[in-house]
Amino acid sequence: MTITPANGCRIGSLRIGGTELLRQGERYGCFPMVPWCGRIANGQFRNGGVVHQMPLNSPPHAIHGTGRDTAWRTARVAGSEAVFTYDLVEPWPYSGRVTQTFELTEDSLTLGLGVETYDTSFPAQAGWHPWFLRDLGESEVRVDFDPAWQEERGADHLPTGRRITPRPGPWDDCFGMPDGVDVTLTWPEQLELKVTSRAEWVVVYDEQAEAVCVEPQSGPPNGLNTVPRLVTPVEPLEIAATWRWRRL
Repeated sequence: MTITPANGCRIGSLRIGGTELLRQGERYGCFPMVPWCGRIANGQFRNGGVVHQMPLNSPPHAIHGTGRDTAWRTARVAGSEAVFTYDLVEPWPYSGRVTQTFELTEDSLTLGLGVETYDTSFPAQAGWHPWFLRDLGESEVRVDFDPAWQEERGADHLPTGRRITPRPGPWDDCFGMPDGVDVTLTWPEQLELKVTSRAEWVVVYDEQAEAVCVEPQSGPPNGLNTVPRLVTPVEPLEIAATWRWRRL
């Protein structure tokens, strides 16, 4: 595994038995989504009576947070574990610290994200956006999961607030898994990879020819407005996810 802290602390490469799993390129790999996930409607969110405006990097919305565009500091690298941090700064309007952890074994990778504040409370989200290669050279990936619901997606690509029966893909959609995220990617006769997390939200994106994305996250798109989760001095936001693989 290769991590690039200067480029949003993303995983630039993950090779299993010499086979690359992630789409290559400075915008791809697997990047952290923090301090929000997916789109914020019109780039605006509210904390109490105060409305904040984020840059519209996916007009008319703001998308995927600021962490992926930030240089992170290396806190510790020891054997198969690594820890990185960065301090929240403008355009995010609140101070705080984000910590990302990695733990690699022969058959798994466990990721962790934490968001903490030392003074003002604020709403936040965290998650990951991996670009898994659709084709590992011999066969295309199959994505299997059993969500309890799908967030209905409006024409503006934001959830409408209605929960609907899950529909077949292609997807750029958020799903609810209240017992925890559990998604299996299978490249027939090559590799099986399970993405699991205690978080109950996952976005699946498979509209591109090169890759598919399975994104565990702490809330749905636009969740800063619809399902706000406050980070306080006594209650940080923490999320973890595990990728576990086996050869077929």
